[in-house]
Amino acid sequence: MAKCDEGYLCAVCGGDVAEITDSDLYLRYVLGWVDPEVLHTTPDRHLRCNPGLAQFIVAAEFAPVMVEGEFDKRLLDPEFRAAREELVTRGWRRLHEVVELGLPIVDYPLG
Repeated sequence: MAKCDEGYLCAVCGGDVAEITDSDLYLRYVLGWVDPEVLHTTPDRHLRCNPGLAQFIVAAEFAPVMVEGEFDKRLLDPEFRAAREELVTRGWRRLHEVVELGLPIVDYPLG
């Protein structure tokens, strides 16, 4: 099978990242943290396979992710934590929105 036919495999668990809404890579792209030029060469992960990022998604439809240790968001400055939760949750919602609207990939990032 050609590499382009394989889809994205999770760099952590090895499973198929079948849905863009479950993609750590595309969430980071939406947030502006991944350059579009390297999107196709950057390894992907399931959101839950990157708990350091997933813990900042705060939505009723997303089961909370807890991180123990020094990367636990509860140890961060409350203002920083709240701002990061707002940004990452907004990006996660945007990921769902682009799928629903069928937007082209150049229109994914938050504006």
